[in-house]
Amino acid sequence: MEAWSGPVSECDPNGPVTLRNMGRIAVLDSGGQYCHLIARKVRELGVYAEIFPVGVDPDLLREHAGIVLSGGPSSVFDEASPQPQAGLFALGKPMLGICYGHQLIARYLGGRVERGDTHEFGSATLQLRVDGVLFEGMLPEQQVWMSHGDHVARPPDGFAILAGTDECEVAAMGHEALRVYGLQFHPEVVHTHNGSTMLRNFLGNACDCAMDWQPQNRVQGLLQKIKESAGDRRVLLFLSGGVDSTVAYALVVRALGPERVEAVYVDTGFMRDRETDEIESAFRDLELGKLRVFRAADLFMGRLQGVTDPETKRAIIGQAFVDVQDQILGDDRYASQDWMLGQGTIYPDTIESGGTQAADVIKTHHNRVERIQELLVQGRVLEPLSEFYKDEVREIGRSLGLPARLLDRHPFPGPGLAIRCLCASATEGAVPDSGIAAVAEQAGYSAFLLPIRSVGVQGDSRSYAQLTVLHGGEIDFARLLPLSTAITNEFRHTNRVVACLAPQEIEPRQWGIRPATLTPERVRLLQTADRAVTDYLRGEGLYDQVWQCPVVLLPWGQGDAETVALRPVVSVDGMTASVAELPIPGLLALAHRLASIEGIHAVVYDISHKPPSTIEWE
Repeated sequence: MEAWSGPVSECDPNGPVTLRNMGRIAVLDSGGQYCHLIARKVRELGVYAEIFPVGVDPDLLREHAGIVLSGGPSSVFDEASPQPQAGLFALGKPMLGICYGHQLIARYLGGRVERGDTHEFGSATLQLRVDGVLFEGMLPEQQVWMSHGDHVARPPDGFAILAGTDECEVAAMGHEALRVYGLQFHPEVVHTHNGSTMLRNFLGNACDCAMDWQPQNRVQGLLQKIKESAGDRRVLLFLSGGVDSTVAYALVVRALGPERVEAVYVDTGFMRDRETDEIESAFRDLELGKLRVFRAADLFMGRLQGVTDPETKRAIIGQAFVDVQDQILGDDRYASQDWMLGQGTIYPDTIESGGTQAADVIKTHHNRVERIQELLVQGRVLEPLSEFYKDEVREIGRSLGLPARLLDRHPFPGPGLAIRCLCASATEGAVPDSGIAAVAEQAGYSAFLLPIRSVGVQGDSRSYAQLTVLHGGEIDFARLLPLSTAITNEFRHTNRVVACLAPQEIEPRQWGIRPATLTPERVRLLQTADRAVTDYLRGEGLYDQVWQCPVVLLPWGQGDAETVALRPVVSVDGMTASVAELPIPGLLALAHRLASIEGIHAVVYDISHKPPSTIEWE
């Protein structure tokens, strides 16, 4: 690759600064799983951000206040790696490159990038070397999160090395006059302790942004846009009972009136205990409009008989949703041009469903299937929340007066409990791992692997790796959480770690995984356990302190008994998450209560942050 030889800036970099910029930030997606997190963090700081592919036409960015180049799973040396158009660097915009984006800036502007002998993944200590706008007001040493193989060996001419780590000399570089910066680490993740401050400094000091954007201030504009899009047509919405579809429904009803809006809620049979009744009651109390419940438990369960592979389960469930929607939309009156389909699609769904060639697929969405694509082409799909993230959707809902019991419900996946009820096709036992066992022993625990695989995000790519089980030691988060991170950093064949709560000491050779599929009995058992956990969280005043608490059923134990895994996390939007450290005495009491339920043998606690684990196991 040749360095860009044109002008880096079309204006005098030392010239006067204009009035505070009320515009937008462009986040260029290089395929990184944290791309949305960057945009979300920027919005959280009060500046509207939108995502474009890294190869976007630079002319589309001329009105933006600044540009962020995201990280990504590719190497800059790969022929097929995502690349910007060279004209991007002629815009004269403030620019921040993160990880892969940092390396792109170095290569395009004449620096040197080298392949790394090893991958650096995890926490590192950043030593600041040069004062500058990004690190204004910070201490000389900072904890940051690294996830890379290649590295910048020499910055471009005129760029200063702003900071380094023991393993990475050019961990940060910058050209203050041009307002162009690169960071090898990820400021957008919580593991970089002052990452939000670095981003704020970039937005305020480099981009001169006012930082006063708020999603709730856009409600009147949204209502007007709905009226213009719908015209005289009626709208049918498919509701999940979750935050996104509920707020979308409320917006459409507020804009068009309840007489022009219908809603259908599909009960798949994989809902939480009493959830359908609670949703019907809540919508009836709100008097938003007509809600119809379509009961399809037999259809969904029937198609999943004998299926154990998690991706196959998701595909079958997605197709079943499509078939139910097609059945409803097949009604002659909905075929009329007088009707539109409404969806609670939010911004991550919009980008991920469109797909970028650089991104590593973690999961798929059902809002862009063939039938809906046809309606999109016809201009018959209404998606009022497609520019917003989930926490922003909640703020819009509050401004509409929706009650907290609807807005603050924990997120729930579309496939429901079907992906929290793990299946297995064969009998298998514990797998000894001397390396992991040695690391665990140093912290006072015993450890082994289970040949149950779960989904994770390691680097910027999807991982599908085995489960590490810790047992025999005290339940102490101060020891367990660092141990979990150490294990997943060092041993890439595991991406999730659990600690045994009840019992705390086990004999691995006496426990085994048994063949299991989705059955009504297993789903009911999971519903019972899930209800017990929800009641505990509400009763102890912990429900609102936890962003989400998946309860997972594993076909592992002695005989036909099952194991329950608890997965409480703290997050803002689910893009990164930290383990929720619930009070130990109450947690142990809950575990023993769950283990006393007929059919449940044991209870474990998922002590894995995201990354490297995803929140859901499947």
